[in-house]
This record gives sequence, C-alpha cells and structure tokens, in this order.
Amino acid sequence: MGSFLQQQSGSRSGGSQWRWVALLGSIWIQCTSGSSYAFGIYSPALKWSQGYDQSTLDTISFFKDVGANVGVLSGLLYSASAPGRPWVVLLAGAIQSFLGYFMMWAAVAGLVPRPPVPLMCSYMFLAAHAQTFFNTANVVAAVENFPNSRGTVVGLMKGFLGLSGAILIQLYQTMLKGKSNSFLLMLAILTLVIPISLMSFVRISPSSNGDDKEHLNKFSVVALALAGYLMIIIILQNLFSLVWSVRVISLAVLLMVVLISPLEIARRAVMRDCCSTPQELPDEAVHLLGDAETRNSMKRGHIDERLADGKLNPKHDSVRYQRISSVGGLCSSSHEKKGLSWGENLNLLEAMQTLDFWLIFLAMSSGMGSGLATVNNMSQIGESLGYGSIEIHTLISLWSIWNFLGRFGAGYVSDYFLRSRGYGRPIFMVITLAAMSVGHGVISSGLPGALYAGSILVGVCYGAQWSLMPTIASEIFGVRHFGTIFNTIAIASPVGSFFLSVKVVGFIYDLEASSSKTCSGAHCFMLSFFIMASVTLIGSVFALTLFFRTRSFYRYVSQECLMNE
Repeated sequence: MGSFLQQQSGSRSGGSQWRWVALLGSIWIQCTSGSSYAFGIYSPALKWSQGYDQSTLDTISFFKDVGANVGVLSGLLYSASAPGRPWVVLLAGAIQSFLGYFMMWAAVAGLVPRPPVPLMCSYMFLAAHAQTFFNTANVVAAVENFPNSRGTVVGLMKGFLGLSGAILIQLYQTMLKGKSNSFLLMLAILTLVIPISLMSFVRISPSSNGDDKEHLNKFSVVALALAGYLMIIIILQNLFSLVWSVRVISLAVLLMVVLISPLEIARRAVMRDCCSTPQELPDEAVHLLGDAETRNSMKRGHIDERLADGKLNPKHDSVRYQRISSVGGLCSSSHEKKGLSWGENLNLLEAMQTLDFWLIFLAMSSGMGSGLATVNNMSQIGESLGYGSIEIHTLISLWSIWNFLGRFGAGYVSDYFLRSRGYGRPIFMVITLAAMSVGHGVISSGLPGALYAGSILVGVCYGAQWSLMPTIASEIFGVRHFGTIFNTIAIASPVGSFFLSVKVVGFIYDLEASSSKTCSGAHCFMLSFFIMASVTLIGSVFALTLFFRTRSFYRYVSQECLMNE
C-alpha cells in the first residue's frame, strides 16, 4: 500500500493517472469524515453529563447541523487555494475537527469545568464544520478529475461519507466496548490523523479518458459490498450477543474491504492509464477508434430524427440554459459546443439571482432538514417507543446504510437515466422527496416496527438529496465556483433542521414530557412527524417546478451524451 502511494507521490506531474490516487485518498478520508452522523451515540453522554433537557440537546444538535452543512468558508478557501491544492482545505478541516471533539471530550470527562451551553455549541459547531472542508475538497476534486462521470463520483464520495457513520460505530463498539465518553476522543484523533496522512495524495489531474466507467463501476461494487457487509454485521449484532473475538474479526474484515479493495482498483487503473499510449494501442483498437466517427454520425442521425419529431427542441422551451462546466463538459471532452451559445460559469451572486437556486434551496430545506431532525432524535424516538439501547444503536447504524444507498444510488441511477432516457435529474429529487414524506408518515403512526420501516424510507431519500443537489448545481451553474455554490445551498439543511428539530420536534416533545424530562408513548413524536411529512411533500412541489424549468436543458445534455459515447 505504502509503496504504491509513494511511487505515485514521487511523480508530481504523473499525468491523468494521478486522479485515481486522488480518488483513493478521498475515499479513505470520506470513510471517517461523517462523525456527525454518529451524534446519536454520544448525545446521551452529553445530555446526562451536562444536565441538558431535550430542547437544549436539540439546540446543540442544531449547531452540529449548521457546522456540518454551512460550507461557504470551505468553498471560498478551495477557490482561493486552487488550482491543485485541496490539501489546504483538508488540513483546515482536520485542525477544526480535533479541537471541537477534544474539547467536548474534556467537558464530558470532567477534565474542564462544565462549559456554558453557548460554548458547548461552539465546540459542536467546530467539530462538525470540519466535515464541510473534507467534503468540499474531496467532492470538488473528484468532479474536476472525472468531469464526464459527475453523478457517479459524487455518489461515491457522498456514499462513503454516509457509510462512515456505521464504520465509526463499529470501531466504537469493538475497540471501546460502549464507552461513549472515549468515543469523542477517538473521533478527535481519527479525524486529525487520517486527513493529514492522506491530504498530499488528493490533487487535480483531469482527463477525458472514455474508459473511466469500468474502474468507477468497480469502486461502486466495493461500496455496495461494504454496505452489504455492514448491514449483515449490524443485524447479527442486534440478534445475537457476539463475543469480543468475533467482533474483532468482523472489524478486521471490514477494514480489509475498506483499505485493500479500493487500493487494488486504483493500482490497476493507474497501470491502465500509464500503458494506454497511442504507440502501444493494438491494430484492433486503432480500427475501433477509426469507426468512432461513424458511430457518432449514426447517433447524430438518430438525434436529428428525435429533433424532427419534436422530442428534443431546446430552442422553443420556456427556459434556455447557455452554460456548461469549463472542465470537460457534461458528457463531452470537447470544448467546442454546437447548437447553443455557451456563456460563463455563474459565481455565487449570479446563481443566487436565479429562480433555480431558490427552488433547489427550498426543496433541500424540507428534505435535508426533516432527515436531520429524524436522525438527531433517533435515540429519543426509540426510547419513547420502548426500544432498548442495542436496538437504538442498530437503528442509528442502519441509518448510515440507508443514507449510503440513497447517496450512491441517486448518483448512479440519475446518470443512467440521463444518458439513456434523457430524464432530468430533478425528477429524482421529486420522487425521493415524495417518498420521504411517506416515511415520515409511517414513523408518526407509532405502530410496531414503524420506526424501522420509516427510517429506511427517510434514510434512503435523505441520502439521495446529498447526491442529487451537488450534481444538479454543478450542471446548472458550472464548476468554476461549484464548491461555494453547493455549500451555500447546503445551508438549507441546518435552516430546515432548526425549524423542524428545535422548534417542532424538541418543542412538542418537551410539552409532552413529564417532570423528569422524559416522554413515553407514540404521542411524543406523532404530531412532529406528521408536520414533517407535510413539509417534505411541499418540498417535492418545488423540485417538480425545477424539473419543468430545466427539462430542455437536460434534453440537450442527453443529446450530448448520445453523441459522445
């Protein structure tokens, strides 16, 4: 492992093959970056050690959401340090994470006097804010390195981030044996050491190689296998009391899947890029390349027929988009676009002046905000319904799996339907928000097993928003200021979480709670989740409006994909 990375590090100008090393480093960093998703594990320690009621805990949780989603500073730092310096952003995130989690651990462990609530909120904000720095550096670098597979690489980055919560919980349960106080210290150390160790490998080396899909699909298989393995382990831990030796073995297998499989895929991809020079191509490959023009001509003829039939007619739609990323295009590696007059990428202020920006923002406020409100209160919801601590930990761990499936699946599926059917990505935002509304309704019923079933729907659909939103933003507004724009839209997540978690869930829970600050029964969260179901349904209407406005743009993107496959 070390020899391969050192060999690549030694060739600073190694060419396009470096992007695979960067992707590998980003995946490993993402696997430990989602510490905020494990809030349900250490929140009881915060609550009881500091004497908080539910509203106060939800307030601290709100600052976690603000920190983890308001990434404007990370976007600005990335733009200022670019090109080719994602390590600056990663270093800034590592320092923040260590300081935030270390100070929270010191407070919970009693090493420092009990901090005032505003100070504890600032610790939580600092720790969670690091996630935006890790996320911005890894996602933007991946989009720039693989411009023709945006949905897939964003899905991978967001997917591994979603899985990181389950990975960290497995480390906690195996190595710390349920000591939630020490979990905060473990988070402080891991999120400092791993990004600093790998940040020099994450750099920009874009390429328009058409064979990327083969190796990206292999990374996708690893991600799915990891998710499946984690789900099996979590279910077994819930059904049986596994001895410590079995837990250690399962953790060792997990780490092998995370470390060795992506390393081998990256190694083979690098060797492929190093060896695939024009001089070394066999005659058959040359003939295939020669026939590419014929295939493109046939596809152009097919597209012309679709234009004649009126199925692709962007000129006569109500909205015309005249901008595409300056890094490789959406599906083509050529910078010479025909049929439309392309303009410059939008900066943040220009993007905020468009209706599309605010439609995405409002849709994300409902979807991401209600999803965060669900996971942040998972422990309290489980306790009110009579679930034990093992079942609650299982629900929180499984949330990471559902979160991953939504993140990964939405990116991959939207890429497929965009290329093959011309479906605009916003339609998947509509579908997932409507399904999330159903999930909230299931949880509000309080029926036996409803929390399991509802959390699956909410978790998958919540994860899907984190894959769809950045990809749509990069396509509509371009990638030049992509980091700043998508992190600004992400502010919708804590905004929605504040109103839904603090002002709705926390407020109603405290009204229903007894003098001991606890509440038991389905009524504790029934009204809260009915409200969130209604809000999420409204969000799907905003997404539907975006879909109709951008329909002609995505038809043109589909045309470009057909011409350049």
